[in-house]
Amino acid sequence: MQSTGPARRPDQHGEDGPDGRWTTYPGAPVDTRRQLLVKLMWTSVWAFYLLYPVQDLATGQHTTAGTVAGAALLVVFLAAYMSLVVIRNTRRIGSSRQYLPFALILGIAVGTSIGLGEAWLTLFTYTSVCAALVLPGRKALVGVGAVTAVFALIGFATGAEHTTLVAVGLPCLLAGFAMYGMQRLVATMRELREARTAVAHLAASEERLRLARDLHDLLGHSLSLIAIKSELAGRFMDAEKAAEARAQVADIEQVARQSLTDVREAVSGFRRPTLPVELAAARTALSASQIELDADPRLADERPDLGTEETGALAWALREAVTNVVRHGVGATRCTVHLDETWEDDGRYAVLEIVDNGPGPGKALPGNGLSGLRERLEQVGGRLDTGPANRGKGFRLRALVPLRPGPSGE
Repeated sequence: MQSTGPARRPDQHGEDGPDGRWTTYPGAPVDTRRQLLVKLMWTSVWAFYLLYPVQDLATGQHTTAGTVAGAALLVVFLAAYMSLVVIRNTRRIGSSRQYLPFALILGIAVGTSIGLGEAWLTLFTYTSVCAALVLPGRKALVGVGAVTAVFALIGFATGAEHTTLVAVGLPCLLAGFAMYGMQRLVATMRELREARTAVAHLAASEERLRLARDLHDLLGHSLSLIAIKSELAGRFMDAEKAAEARAQVADIEQVARQSLTDVREAVSGFRRPTLPVELAAARTALSASQIELDADPRLADERPDLGTEETGALAWALREAVTNVVRHGVGATRCTVHLDETWEDDGRYAVLEIVDNGPGPGKALPGNGLSGLRERLEQVGGRLDTGPANRGKGFRLRALVPLRPGPSGE
């Protein structure tokens, strides 16, 4: 049977290109010149609004000096607009420097609209977007409103047609509000990623605290008992009661062996991998290899329908997949981890899918790690699927384990 919901692939998140090297998360600073070039290319698409000023210059209705000045100001306007994109997407440039190109953009929009005519009022659309982009918090809304108000005043003062005022004023206002909403969305996405990272670290810390509590309880009781029996054995030896002393030593040996068994069980429970802990380890390992991790937030949630052994098997799958990405994913820049469910003929399964954008599996045979992982999954009734990712780019690992029936037995 097919999955109850539409299958989602890593390349459908809208944040990764064919090889993962040309795009970034929305609002994230770029890391390479290629990514910056892509952002500039996308931004330049909106330059088609400048066709109105260009057409106005081409009509020849201005003097030669006015035409040359208008062309020069238009080039400076576009350069300032692009420089604002560079400043906001480069970590090495201070954010305070973005106010200079914004002031230049605003000044050119006002000056050309007054001096060259209503065709130049379209520059206020860019100015409104820049106001929402540059000004912090709710000041951006005030800035968008102020830019729109300046546009309206200049439009009425220069005698622009009402159709022009509506055709340009409405996009000016709406584009600014849309950019403000986008900035809020980007900030929320950034906070969500930070929260997901914090949850993973908290899960790892909670597991360490559990081990510390278990060892404290186990060793505190056992060592106290050993100390008491050792003291009794010493007293019996001083009193030349060899049989009683030997009995106490035997008890000490038994307590020590049992304590060792309890400690091994506690450590074994700690070492049994869990998805949140392995996700935190994966984030650290991939970050050290300069590989970006895009993880499903559901990995940090508890799953009552997923047994302990099944969870451990999925965690082993995540560990092995990340190890393969770090060791063999030469050139990989992105790793996507997704958790979903699917129905098959024999029941419902949890599906953990890990995809990278590296060179792919090639023609090499599966190593010992994947063979061992396959055996682990088969022990809990699951299976392992591996192969190239979409369009033959990268490597895909899918681990399936059965889910427990619900209360209704479905």
